[in-house]
Amino acid sequence: MKGSKQGVVVLVLIVLALGVALVTARSGTRGGAGSDSRTDEPAAQAAATPSGGAPARTPSGNPGGGPQAGTPRKGDSSKPREVIAELGWGSGPSQLGRERLQEGNPEAPMSLAVTPLGDVVVLDQVNGRLVRLDGEGKVLGTTPLTQQTPQDVTVAKDGSLLVLDRLKDKSVAIIDPYTGSLRGELPLQGEGIPNTGGITGTFVEGDSVYVEREHGALIRIGDLSGKVDTTRPEIPGRPTRDGRAYILARIIDAPGGRLFVNAVDRQSGQHRYTREYRLQFPLLFITLLDSDRSGVIYLGVAGELPTGKASPASEAGVRLFCLDPVDGKVLGQTDLPLNTMPEETFRDFTVLDEGGVVYQYRTENGVSLRRADCH
Repeated sequence: MKGSKQGVVVLVLIVLALGVALVTARSGTRGGAGSDSRTDEPAAQAAATPSGGAPARTPSGNPGGGPQAGTPRKGDSSKPREVIAELGWGSGPSQLGRERLQEGNPEAPMSLAVTPLGDVVVLDQVNGRLVRLDGEGKVLGTTPLTQQTPQDVTVAKDGSLLVLDRLKDKSVAIIDPYTGSLRGELPLQGEGIPNTGGITGTFVEGDSVYVEREHGALIRIGDLSGKVDTTRPEIPGRPTRDGRAYILARIIDAPGGRLFVNAVDRQSGQHRYTREYRLQFPLLFITLLDSDRSGVIYLGVAGELPTGKASPASEAGVRLFCLDPVDGKVLGQTDLPLNTMPEETFRDFTVLDEGGVVYQYRTENGVSLRRADCH
């Protein structure tokens, strides 16, 4: 009897050792940084769950270990979206402006951003101000603007607010986060920008201020102190928040549902990967391309999404993808509503540092600020 028990123990130890070896062998097959020179994404992979044997990954995280105040628990399928605030139309402290002129484009809040503290800043250009809310949707205050036609707002790591006016003032205003005073203005016109109306966003890397030309290269126009850069150097795409890459995205074939994301290694300047995504619906435009603090890439694509019913019906919406920063593989996705009201918009989505997105959805009653994440 004693000999048989010893034999069982030995057998169990052998099985455990084989299991550890198998797990180690599998984990060693996953590529490191710069593993893809070019990889095409089949339709079934680009529109579904993570593929290629990569381990499941949460496209967000809290270095402190617990959930942060005002953010949903990641992976909680019962709460895929969360309404942060409902703001009515008007000029009051808890309202946002809307204007529908007989001549000219109708206007409503065009852009939003999130501060390092987790506050949401909405560009309320009709009322000439920035409206700041905390993560729970409470209005904290407003900051007046001096520009005539502001369209985009960006927040630097130190909290500085950058406001883009590409049409009349043709500048980026830098606003002090503590006093709300104007720190300086950086002119847009100059080498590399023949037409300021073709600017598609404002970005900050370190203390450098960049503007994007036609969804492509970024031109450095100055720094956060307000000092103008007369040399105007360029970078090949939008900087990721982990400081490791520059990214850009383009639609290849809108009716056929094809687009690609390109990544360039920041340190070496070498091409990291170009991945094509073949979606099962016609594309309208790209609504979001950004990353969180861990480097996970968030790609939002507006299109005629299938309803999932028996009939081939579809409706306008936004499919949000979370992509692996190493090779662009799809980590998760979710479908969100698309603003279809006539008001002009510049940017409706922004990415949180810890992961997930905040977006604005407009109705006849006002603006709903919502939080979402990839499943």
